Amino acid sequence: MIKRIKEDIRTVFSEDPAARSLLEVLFCYPGLHAIWVHRISHFLWTHKMKLLGRYLSHISRFLTGIEIHPGAKIGRRFFIDHGMGVVIGETTEIGDDVLIYQGVVLGGTSLEKKKRHPTIKNDVVIGAGATILGPIIVGENSMIGSGSVVVSDVPPSATVVGIPGHVVLPKDQRPKPLINLQHGQLPDPVTEAVNILVKRIEDLESRIKELNK
Repeated sequence: MIKRIKEDIRTVFSEDPAARSLLEVLFCYPGLHAIWVHRISHFLWTHKMKLLGRYLSHISRFLTGIEIHPGAKIGRRFFIDHGMGVVIGETTEIGDDVLIYQGVVLGGTSLEKKKRHPTIKNDVVIGAGATILGPIIVGENSMIGSGSVVVSDVPPSATVVGIPGHVVLPKDQRPKPLINLQHGQLPDPVTEAVNILVKRIEDLESRIKELNK
């Protein structure tokens, strides 16, 4: 337990440049508090004390502004930056080294008692205000842009932006790597398509002028 707590604290320092001291991290990071309480509530949930686990998660929601259902499965070195408004549903599964920002929703799309929330693989970054719905899989090393709405599977090492979410260039095809925190630099597929059309029109106009001469 102590080892995991130390690992969580190191994760905060590695993911948030604003973290300055151990005391600040211990007392001023609701995302960290929510994860610690979730571990306890998840233990209760999986050991036939569901009401107590649910009540503990409810208290955590009141104190941190982060709602994590006790049934959700969360891996190691998970970090919620800022965190207000984050919602993580019951059948959500989150891998290791996942980073999410405020306002993220990992929600369901079914009323049936089955797997109905997303599976987030390892090393995924989810930008502020993004919504991921249904029992879909977000592949390893992917990045979900701020404000995106994702309702279908995301392949590994992909970047998703827009509403509904569109997969854009995989990481191995980018001219240079993007820094995880620079969500404003994510490509916009609609803008890219318009730019291609504009360039095509300009080329055609140029050819028409040459033919007229």
